[in-house]
Amino acid sequence: MNSLIIANWKCNPATLKEAQELFSEIKENIINKDIVICPPSIFLPSLICDGINFGAQNCFWKESGAYTGEVSPQMIKSIGCKYVIIGHSERRTIFNESNDEIKSKIKQAKKAGLIPIVCIGESKNQNTFEIIEEQIKDIEKDIILAYEPLWAIGTGENASIDKVREVREYLKDRKVLYGGSVNSQNAKDYLEIADGLLIGGASLNAKEFIKISNILCDI
Repeated sequence: MNSLIIANWKCNPATLKEAQELFSEIKENIINKDIVICPPSIFLPSLICDGINFGAQNCFWKESGAYTGEVSPQMIKSIGCKYVIIGHSERRTIFNESNDEIKSKIKQAKKAGLIPIVCIGESKNQNTFEIIEEQIKDIEKDIILAYEPLWAIGTGENASIDKVREVREYLKDRKVLYGGSVNSQNAKDYLEIADGLLIGGASLNAKEFIKISNILCDI
C-alpha cells in the first residue's frame, strides 16, 4: 500500500456549494493521487469522480432494514466509494460506539467490498498500549489502522514523533496511519514513520491539504 493521505471533513462544510468549491480547488492542484476525500455522506454523490478516491466517515453495521437514518456499507459502495472510516474517536466518545459495534461495522464494510480505516487511540490518562490492544482485538491484520490519540483531535496538540514511533513499532505487522493535529509543518516527520495520515481540520483548507498531500512526492 502506498502512503495514504485521508481528508476527514467531519460535519463540514455547511453547504453543497462550499463542498464543491473546496473539492474543486483540491482536484485542480493535487499532484499526489494517493488521497482519499471523506466528506459528509450527503455530499458524496455530488463530488465523486474518476481519478480521486472517496470514502465515507462512518457506516451502519447492517446491510438494510428498519434503521431510520442509517447508511449501510452497501449503499456507500454503490455510489462509488472505496473506503470508510470506522471507530473515529468522536464516534467512540460522543456517540458511545463500543469495540463490538465497531467490529460489526468492519465486518459489514468488508462484506460490501469497502476498505475500512479503523481509528484507535487513548485518552490523556489511559495506557496507550492497553487501550490499543483492546481496540484491535480480533481485528484482522490486513485492516488499515489510524492511530489518533483522543487528546490530539482538534486540540492543536499532536503526539510526539517518538510516541508515534513507539505505536508504529508495537503494530509493526499492520498498516498504520497517524491522525491528530496534522499540518504542513509536521506532516513530513509523521510520514517518515507512519503509512499515511488522517487529517481533520487542515483538510478543510484546500491550500494546506494540497501542501500536505504533495509532501509525499518529495519523500
